[in-house]
Amino acid sequence: MLDAGHSIRTRTCGSLAVDDVGSHVTLAGWVDSRRDHGGLIFVDLRDRSGIVQCTFDPAAAEAFETAERLRPEWVVELRGEVCRRPDGTENPEMATGQVEVEISLANVLNTAETPPFEVEDGIDTDETTRMRYRYIDIRRPEMLAALVMRDRITQLFRRALENRSFLEIETPILTKSTPEGARDFIVPSRMNPGRFYALPQSPQLFKQLLMVAGVERYYQMARCFRDEDLRADRQPEFTQVDIEMSFCTQEHVLSLVEEIVAEVMTGAGVEWPERISRVTHAEAMNRWGSDRPDVRFGMELHCLVDVFAASGFKVFADALASGRRIKGLNAKGCGDWSRSRIDALNQIVADAGAEGLAWIAFASTGEIRSPVAKFFSAEEMAGLREKVGAEDGDLVCIVAAEHDLANEALGVLRTHLGQEAGLVQGGFRPMWVVDFPLFEWVEDEQGWSSSHHPFSRPFDEHVELLEDDPGSVLSHSYDLVINGVEVGGGTLRIHDCAVQERVLAVLGIGGQEAREKFGFLLDALTYGAPPHGGIALGFDRLVMLLVGGDSIRDVIAFPKTSSGACPLTGAPDEVSVRQLKDVHLKLE
Repeated sequence: MLDAGHSIRTRTCGSLAVDDVGSHVTLAGWVDSRRDHGGLIFVDLRDRSGIVQCTFDPAAAEAFETAERLRPEWVVELRGEVCRRPDGTENPEMATGQVEVEISLANVLNTAETPPFEVEDGIDTDETTRMRYRYIDIRRPEMLAALVMRDRITQLFRRALENRSFLEIETPILTKSTPEGARDFIVPSRMNPGRFYALPQSPQLFKQLLMVAGVERYYQMARCFRDEDLRADRQPEFTQVDIEMSFCTQEHVLSLVEEIVAEVMTGAGVEWPERISRVTHAEAMNRWGSDRPDVRFGMELHCLVDVFAASGFKVFADALASGRRIKGLNAKGCGDWSRSRIDALNQIVADAGAEGLAWIAFASTGEIRSPVAKFFSAEEMAGLREKVGAEDGDLVCIVAAEHDLANEALGVLRTHLGQEAGLVQGGFRPMWVVDFPLFEWVEDEQGWSSSHHPFSRPFDEHVELLEDDPGSVLSHSYDLVINGVEVGGGTLRIHDCAVQERVLAVLGIGGQEAREKFGFLLDALTYGAPPHGGIALGFDRLVMLLVGGDSIRDVIAFPKTSSGACPLTGAPDEVSVRQLKDVHLKLE
């Protein structure tokens, strides 16, 4: 509860109840609304704790005169007696709906311009306008509630980690540029001409050094910075719950993180499973076409190679002859969709890289609609229905493509269909996705990149494959996925200097370059580095899920737009020639 002590007020608006009837209080806050009923004036007063109705009677002439002038968002101090509302005027939708305050003294602390939008939930206002006037937007109950939830989750994490002997340690914000998968924000150094700091994409290397230093259990509510294209779940600066521990196996990390997250989520008042299911990365891709699957609905992917092994349909026959896969899914209840609605699904798989979509609609009337069904034998149709579990009323969607592409294209389609058909259920369905490949092939660069980061520990039995077959090397890696959102990712770390150098070499960072970029880490690994690992939980994404939001911008006090701009302050902005000169820079 918001404490009114050491304040000009004696109570807060949202704290008043029937037990307070007869007491005299001093309130302070913002005018939420004002209603003039002739003989009486009603003012709803709002502060962070809630809203209470205040009444002004002409008998209190000075206060009544002040009430006649009040307008929305004026800041006022009101004194009066708490009374029970007359029978029939109670408001069950308000926490304070059984009482009101009869005002005897009113003092205007500040006036306000007319706000650019209503201070209420559910407003239809351009997001940029809301961000431009964020100090008004935060007054809205849903925005304030999101920040209150954010604070609550912060405290729950701190308590859970402290109770498990983790030390909260701050790591540098001005640091060295190192490749971690995204562009760095760089900061010129005035005292070191021509040299630059980088803002950390994560505290990754420092937390590993803390493990070498013997800290053993570390955490931080870490601010991180990445100069990358933005989406609803990305911001150039964000917060992660950064966790690292020594002398651990992957099972230790997963079990402990499960305990911590369960404690936080139940503390936030949501239902949470006792145990989080686990699937390998390969299984997730084969079953759902995504490494962050939303498992609140079914619609799993099925391999149809056996069904169409002898197909006379040229597209499928050519695909199988060239080593490609045929995979499909069953969109339950979508078989009666219109032709135009089904045809629109073609664009979704095309945008995902597939050449096209074959579909068969089994209408609830028993009719079969499809531009390709005529090419299939009765045996193939029967085998298809059995394989995917298709019934009348269902829609079967099929893609023929390279193995990974077939999975990915159907995975994108699956997500779309789950939303479009209303199949997504409520609640939270968390899942661990584990055992990612250590490397990913980047076609444009004709080289390998890290699936997580360059410091992930390969399976011991795969170390000898690093140079000869890097694509088959798996790693001790894991992502926490909730409702199709990647909320956290981590790995066991390489603690052997020789292995670390070999992994960097596969990534094209060898010899002198490795020493220049990571010499401090490589040196540390030679001084008794223990086995260690950890995870980074996306704090903004987790709070977004808890408040039911669609964007992390709604749970960040002062976010940036999709172009990385701040409408409130005007950042990024130009700087003076003098400032550039101080850091030895000149614009061309």
